[in-house]
Amino acid sequence: MLTRLHPSRLRVWLALAAAICVPMFASGVIADESGPASITGFDMAIEHGQMKHTPRADAYAPIGVMGGHHPHRGLMLSYRYSHMGMEGNLIGDDSVSPDSIVTTVPNRFFGIPGQPPTLRVVPTEMSMDMHMFSAMYGVTDRITVMGMLPYVEKEMDHITFAGPVGTTRLGTFTTDSEGLGDVSASAIIGLFDRKNAHGQQHLKLLLGVSAPTGSITERGRVLTPMGMTPTTRLPYAMQLGSGTWDVLPGAVYTQRSGNFSWGAQYRGFIRAQDENDQGYALGDLHQGTVWAQYQWQPWVSSSLRLAARTQDKIDGIDLNIVAPVQTANPDFYGGERVDLLFGVNLVGQRGLACGHRLAAEVGVPVYQHLNGPQLETDWTFMIGWQKALGDC
Repeated sequence: MLTRLHPSRLRVWLALAAAICVPMFASGVIADESGPASITGFDMAIEHGQMKHTPRADAYAPIGVMGGHHPHRGLMLSYRYSHMGMEGNLIGDDSVSPDSIVTTVPNRFFGIPGQPPTLRVVPTEMSMDMHMFSAMYGVTDRITVMGMLPYVEKEMDHITFAGPVGTTRLGTFTTDSEGLGDVSASAIIGLFDRKNAHGQQHLKLLLGVSAPTGSITERGRVLTPMGMTPTTRLPYAMQLGSGTWDVLPGAVYTQRSGNFSWGAQYRGFIRAQDENDQGYALGDLHQGTVWAQYQWQPWVSSSLRLAARTQDKIDGIDLNIVAPVQTANPDFYGGERVDLLFGVNLVGQRGLACGHRLAAEVGVPVYQHLNGPQLETDWTFMIGWQKALGDC
């Protein structure tokens, strides 16, 4: 099981990956660039006196953009690993300390026996790791179907303060959950395609649905302000799915001219049900992103991306989630965030590496305004592999 990835350990793994992968892609895989410009995501190269298609690195959007590429009448397999690290709390865009939270933020459950007037448990760190397996199949040149299967791992650290008032720290505890997330299926419909000797443009519509396959009844052991350690229903942030059927609309536009390309995408997660079987629905989520990419060589490109998201509060309440902690309050969810992300694409050109794509993206928030108190995001990381069968 993957646990929280320490930044120093991450740098070691990235260095190792670069040391292994870059020479493999660079040695003997760079195609002759004397052929004409690509019009289908491939370059033309001359090998052993014969004309041959070689994949372009910029034929793909950054790895964090879902649905940014699809095979024509073919199958593409993908695996993505993502990590998100959170530390510290915000109310709006202001940092707030644990001591301030437990002395000033009301407990919505005050009045229920055993519930203090203010919050007494504060999350301090959280990590989320996701393994995303997906397959895309180009039914026609304009219609592609896609299925996504996520496996989610979450871990959250907390401080418990002693008794109903004051700033005396009783101790710490950690909760975790893992399992299958919500499975989704989508169709990618080409609305506009234009190609010429210098580049190409594409506009695609995304229509999908997410099934409630992720658990929303995860349990864990906690430390209460009275020093007890019961096992109870974990708060919403530690559950693995939404519990509702969700509609996933979207659109993506991409354009390339020579070795420069850019794109824009919108994706939504709209709850199709007013509540799940536990009495609540997560807030609707809207995401938008724009990116620019430059191909330095046919086998490598780099990207700069700006991603924005806004999400509503949770609607309703799970009556089994009652605790003097911010994550038990449905009003302390949602908000806005803008991330700046840096990415790289590597695509093999010849031999066994031909057509295999390795890509990574690292992101940091440049703006956060949260319905808090709520844990703030520190950084995100994604690395992935893709292969369109029949590319080479």
